[in-house]
Amino acid sequence: MRRLHLAVLGAAAVLAAALSYLLVLRAQDGATSLFDLRDGFHLASSKGGEVDSRDLAGKPYAVFFGYTHCPEVCPTTLYEMSNALTKLGGAAKDFRVFFITVDPERDTVEKMAEYIANFDPRMEALVPTPEQLPKLASDFRVYYAKVPTSDGGYVMDHTATVFLINADGQLGGTISFGEAAEMREAKLKKLLGL
Repeated sequence: MRRLHLAVLGAAAVLAAALSYLLVLRAQDGATSLFDLRDGFHLASSKGGEVDSRDLAGKPYAVFFGYTHCPEVCPTTLYEMSNALTKLGGAAKDFRVFFITVDPERDTVEKMAEYIANFDPRMEALVPTPEQLPKLASDFRVYYAKVPTSDGGYVMDHTATVFLINADGQLGGTISFGEAAEMREAKLKKLLGL
């Protein structure tokens, strides 16, 4: 079973890398048809209240989709992003990283707040309703699917990409799962204009 789970994770990582590459190429060409945030988002926040993407206008930020029961990809990605933010220090003091759950069935705002507290304080967890999630995932071109496990539970397959949104509210780049720390930091510096 573990071998099958690793194979699924590997396939998801390859798919995410290919999608990330395509999205970056489109972003570099100035084309945004593959990435549509015109409708924005308005989601419950782990810090209380809600986050409205319209309030983020003029500020770059990052978005990562995952869930709290994720065995490897999510905690690793959030840990690596925390390290990158620490290295950037004060230069990224107003930069925000949003962790959006693809498992609102289990991930309540309280559970997400407890989970995200293990990482850099500039990170904020967001919880869409089950009705909001499909449209939000479609806007970001994010894949997610519930996969039953032999013990009667489930895991969530999902895109393992950090989306970097520039100050104009458009895709400014992506960070793939497992990307080298130097490349991740270089992309964040570019996004922040450092």
